[in-house]
Amino acid sequence: MNSFGSSTPRAGAPVGAVRRRAVVDALRRGAVPESGLDLLATGLSRFEQAVDEELGTVAAGGSVFKAVRGEYGSGKTFFTRWLGERAKRRTFAVAEVQVSETETPLHKLETVYRRLTERLTTASFPPSALRPVADAWFYALEEDALADGAAESELPQAVERLLTARLAEVSRQAPAFATALRGYKQSLDAGDEATAAAVMAWLGGQPHVAAAARRSAGVRGDLDHFGAFGFLQGLLTMLKDAGHAGLVLVLDEVETLQRVRSDARDKALNALRQLIDEVHSGRFPGLYLVITGTPAFYDGQQGVQRLAPLAQRLATDFTTDPRFDNPRAVQIRLPGFTEESLTGLGATIRDLYADGVSSPGSAERIKRLADDAYLADLARAVGGALGGKVGVAPRLYLKKLVGDVLDRIDQFDDFDPRRHYKLTLGSGDLTATERNLAAPSAATSADDLDLDL
Repeated sequence: MNSFGSSTPRAGAPVGAVRRRAVVDALRRGAVPESGLDLLATGLSRFEQAVDEELGTVAAGGSVFKAVRGEYGSGKTFFTRWLGERAKRRTFAVAEVQVSETETPLHKLETVYRRLTERLTTASFPPSALRPVADAWFYALEEDALADGAAESELPQAVERLLTARLAEVSRQAPAFATALRGYKQSLDAGDEATAAAVMAWLGGQPHVAAAARRSAGVRGDLDHFGAFGFLQGLLTMLKDAGHAGLVLVLDEVETLQRVRSDARDKALNALRQLIDEVHSGRFPGLYLVITGTPAFYDGQQGVQRLAPLAQRLATDFTTDPRFDNPRAVQIRLPGFTEESLTGLGATIRDLYADGVSSPGSAERIKRLADDAYLADLARAVGGALGGKVGVAPRLYLKKLVGDVLDRIDQFDDFDPRRHYKLTLGSGDLTATERNLAAPSAATSADDLDLDL
């Protein structure tokens, strides 16, 4: 089994050219596609039922926390984007935030909230969907006010009463959220677009918003760590009232915490513990929070194990056969790729690519020259170039397959990959982790490791 997809699409189901092209273009760049992940569906079906049940819990007003564990290359980013696509089909909003020491330190939740709003997306709106969500919320308030019998002349007052009632719980923790929303609506109604945009930026946690806009909205200062919790509550309230089932928030690459200074690491781990506790306490109805990390982060003394209360919350038994892992557990593991599953994924991509070429002859030639035997040979070659670590090979394998093999078969009638192509790995092809694995000999000290710092 691999960890690069969900259940397979229905046999013969048509695939739109735009979706196919987006997937193939991303793989050619060596990136995980932003959408269309169901087209690569070959192995996450074991998680489908649990994920759907948890999304149902969140849509009903609950909240869920999930930790995803996997080595580099096991498909953690793919899994979370697959989950996000699944959630969007159920009217969830989704935000994927990359944790990093410099750009998004986890111990500064105001920064995490800001990145969340910058990356917020829905089925209808790309990032940032914060303003469309706010506009849809005000429209919903107006519709509710009219349904309650308010006359057109009384609409502003009726909307104000509904705003106060809907954000009552939020206002106890972060009164500035409701105040800023009022300021935003007043600026819109007055035709002052510049102020409205500035106030919306402040609501999104952006610093350095013009003082005049903040004064106009009746707020001051910038969002802080504790205010971020209240603003997240407010965002969830708006999403629900605007017709969304909830929010899937992904905190990706949390293992980067292991590389920060010890004081910042301790603060970040405690912030994560606090966030998990708030989710479990019911403070964030409508939130599905996901973190991703390597086994070293969950099990090592520089990660979760450094903070005993956090380790207790994430403790999961992985001593049994992976076949019997519990998909409902707080922590789930992605087993990574084998040569067989990598070859199967290559066949899925080859067929997807061939179905999108212009001529039947070219499609036939692609499937004949890049047959399953060749795909297996390429998988072995890529894995061998990475020190035999097939489990970390998917990104590079797919990049080489699409850009170096399939594209050439499609464009050159006399190109035969077995005769005219030999796998080469330049430094520009490899990430830091892949470069270390591809080194001629194993690193014997920290000085031997090639790191991106």
